[in-house]
Amino acid sequence: MNTVLPRIAARNLLRQKKRTILLAGAIAFGIMIVTLINGFAGSFIQNVSENFAYLLGGHVFVSGSEYTASGRRISVIRDDSVIMQALSSSGQRWASLQKTSETTATLIFEGKSIRQNLTGIDLAHSTMLKERLALINGSWDNLAWPNAIIVSQSVAKKLNVLPGDTIVAQFQTVTGQNNVGEFRLAAVTVDSTSFIGSIMTYVQLDYLNSLIGLGKGEYMSLGIMLDKLDRSEAFATSLYTSMKGMGLKLFDRSTRESDGSMTPFQAMIQKQNSETWTGTKYRVYTVDDVLAQAKQIVVALDTGSVAILIVLFAIVMIGISNSFRMAMYERIREIGTMRAVGVQRGEIRSMFLYEALFLALAGAVVGIILALIVMAILSLITFDPQSPVFLILKRGHLSFYLPPLRALGNIAIIAVLTLVAVYAPANAAAKMPPAEALRTVK
Repeated sequence: MNTVLPRIAARNLLRQKKRTILLAGAIAFGIMIVTLINGFAGSFIQNVSENFAYLLGGHVFVSGSEYTASGRRISVIRDDSVIMQALSSSGQRWASLQKTSETTATLIFEGKSIRQNLTGIDLAHSTMLKERLALINGSWDNLAWPNAIIVSQSVAKKLNVLPGDTIVAQFQTVTGQNNVGEFRLAAVTVDSTSFIGSIMTYVQLDYLNSLIGLGKGEYMSLGIMLDKLDRSEAFATSLYTSMKGMGLKLFDRSTRESDGSMTPFQAMIQKQNSETWTGTKYRVYTVDDVLAQAKQIVVALDTGSVAILIVLFAIVMIGISNSFRMAMYERIREIGTMRAVGVQRGEIRSMFLYEALFLALAGAVVGIILALIVMAILSLITFDPQSPVFLILKRGHLSFYLPPLRALGNIAIIAVLTLVAVYAPANAAAKMPPAEALRTVK
């Protein structure tokens, strides 16, 4: 392999240190910005999915639907013995199970009211609550109360309630009848999930079921928490196949909307809502299905980062092209001498292209290193739990994930754009007649 031209190219870059630093710095800045965007996008969906998984109580979910005698459609799982058998038969591992029921209610205390989603779970035995919620008032021991309720700090402030107070709730049963219940405030938590956490209120599952018309042992949804988020789709597929093999009625998971007017999950729900059946029919879905729109945000971020990369480097490449054109004129006699001693046109062109390639690679590497340093610094910042960005954070901190292929792709794009920018002056230098170049006085 001929290493003379690469060595000459490297020497030429080192001879013009100030120009090289400026051009490489411009490339490094662009790469740094794009890498930060890519790193944020890479962890965005994972953080949101994990936070929602803990908020909703699982990575994979099974819900049941049936029609009442009056034709009203309700969400209920009356007997989960076959579901548990299907779970065991699927051959998949899970970390924990959580049964939940939900209703929307108006909470009232001494003339003040607020609209909330009541989520019924087994409060006393839920490890998820103790792992994810931080109490600022009350006690975990109070969760043993049969009508215990946990509200967020913002709700407690709105209602002006303290642990031990009795809160009245107005809501509808699953069959559409108005009903009223009384809950005793067991604890107040930090708004750990921002605006979503402020509308989530936890109550005892059995007590909520008795108020909304479900029997003991019944519930609306089964949340399955896994050890890893990325196993959710494979787990859901395996569970779906196992349940189908046991003869359970299941909604199709493969429905897709081809015109792009809605997400696949929305299209699936819309199709399912138009179906009719007898008995109980089950839906198996994942937290990623629910967050399909969040994935579209990631796609938009990735697309935007490519657009930013191209715009930034379209500007930078103009500067690089002009700089190399100036370098060509400054080195006319040098080029003429090289041509006179037998250096071919293609080799002159290659020398300039090697300079451009080395410049691009150096700038790209420095840019990625700078981006990693910035990521490390940003990840040390602790955000307020009530911050609007808390939902996209990982344990209260920004996190970044840069896929190696994406980093290599960015470097490749930079290298190609730089070579394209330099090709014209490099080609002009290669075509310069030796005699004319030697006669030129700088």
